[in-house]
Amino acid sequence: MKKNFTILSVLLIILFSLTVKAQDDKPVAKSYMAFLGGLSVPVGVYGSSDYANNNAGFAHKGETFGLDFGIYIHKNFGIGISLAYQDQGELDSLQDVSLANGYNNSFGKNQSSVTSLGRYTNLTLMAGPQYSFLYKSFTFDLRVQAGIIKSFTTPETTILLDYTSSTGATYYQESSGAVALAYGGSFGVRYALSDSWDVGLKINYVNSSGLKISNTGGDGATTGRFQTNMPVSLIQPTLGITLKF
Repeated sequence: MKKNFTILSVLLIILFSLTVKAQDDKPVAKSYMAFLGGLSVPVGVYGSSDYANNNAGFAHKGETFGLDFGIYIHKNFGIGISLAYQDQGELDSLQDVSLANGYNNSFGKNQSSVTSLGRYTNLTLMAGPQYSFLYKSFTFDLRVQAGIIKSFTTPETTILLDYTSSTGATYYQESSGAVALAYGGSFGVRYALSDSWDVGLKINYVNSSGLKISNTGGDGATTGRFQTNMPVSLIQPTLGITLKF
C-alpha cells in the first residue's frame, strides 16, 4: 500500500514541476468546499460472493455522500481533503443460501442455515496532494490521498449447523466497528457556473487492506469459511456542487 501511494505521489509532484512554469500567466484555482453524492461500487474481493474465499466481502452497490475540500497552497497546487459516508447494502437471501450450502459441504452436515442482520456502513477520511488544470470554464482536479476507513457496521451472521439433529452447533460472525488505513486517488471535472459556484463530476478510488472481523463459536478456521479480515476496495462516481472562496 505504501509503495503504491509513494509512486502516485511522485508522479503528481513531477507533473506539477513540469507544468508550474507554464501556469505563471494563467488564472489560478480557488480553494473550495463541495458536497458530493453518488454511487459506491465494491470491486475486487469486497464485492465477491465466493464462499471459498475467506476475504470475500459480499458487499453490494450502494450510495455515498460527503464533503470535499481543496485548499490551494501555491497557484494550482494544494491539499485535498474528503470526508465520505458509504452504505453497501446487506446480505440478500441468495447469499444466505449460498453460505449455508457452503457450510453444509465443509462440515458434512445434513441441513444448515445462515441468517444475517445489518448493513455495510462506513466513513472515510482522506487527504493528499492535489493539482488542478484550468481550461476556459472547466477545472480538472487530480489527487492522491491516504487516510482511514471507520466501519460502523458490517452484517452479523448466525450460522446454525445441522439444526435438525442433537449435534447441531451455532457460530457467529460479529458486526465490525474497526478502523483501518486506506489510500486511493481521484479525478474530477468542474464547470464554473459563476465566480463562486461550480458543478462537477468526480471519480474516487478507495482501497484498504482490511477491517478486522471477530467471530465466536467457530473452530479457528480449521474447517469451513472463517473470516477475520475484510479488505475494502471502492470506485465511486459522484456529482457535486462546489462553493469557491
